[in-house]
Amino acid sequence: MFDGVAARYDLTNTVLAMRQDVRWRKLVAQALDLRPGQSVLDLAAGTGTSSEPFADAGVQTVPCDFSLGMLRVGKTRRADLPFVAGDATKLPFADASFDAVTISFGLRNVVDVDAALAEMRRVTKPGGKLVVCEFSHPTWAPWRTVYTEYLMRALPEVAKVVSSNPDAYVYLAESIRAWPDQRGLAAKLYGAGWDKVSHRNLSGGIVALHRAYR
Repeated sequence: MFDGVAARYDLTNTVLAMRQDVRWRKLVAQALDLRPGQSVLDLAAGTGTSSEPFADAGVQTVPCDFSLGMLRVGKTRRADLPFVAGDATKLPFADASFDAVTISFGLRNVVDVDAALAEMRRVTKPGGKLVVCEFSHPTWAPWRTVYTEYLMRALPEVAKVVSSNPDAYVYLAESIRAWPDQRGLAAKLYGAGWDKVSHRNLSGGIVALHRAYR
């Protein structure tokens, strides 16, 4: 499915998110707060757009994704980035390999979330951090209603205009609705062995940034 949307994935995301995705990526970089020379594993990196802020700041960045189609598009965009094909539940990296791990808008697509969170902890150095940027649940009930209507009605229609595979965005809307809320994801992080879990709501809770430490 992700191979099928790779060609216009970044454009579609920007349109559907009304350019808020640019702001969200900046906030992920701020939450990671990495220095040049440190290392980060960017999971579900897709075409590498999420990896660019880290790499451009001198951070040793490894973009990793399950979709070969996404990686091919990414390699044509940023040949300088060391794209790696990998399964989040069985990462192809040694223990304690990275100063930080991040995943943006990909955790809900993993077949076994608990296994993936445990693997992210395994490859993170002691004292290192994890930042998860993921769709969540708006905190204000009226806004939550408007947002749900957008997801189920407007989003698939917009996707028909801009996406290379509009049907995939029906899945996108359904996966967002089924995803745990902010506290639910925090509980999963603690359950996988992460410490000092906190979260910050973005765009009224449409997106949440969860931060945790090993």
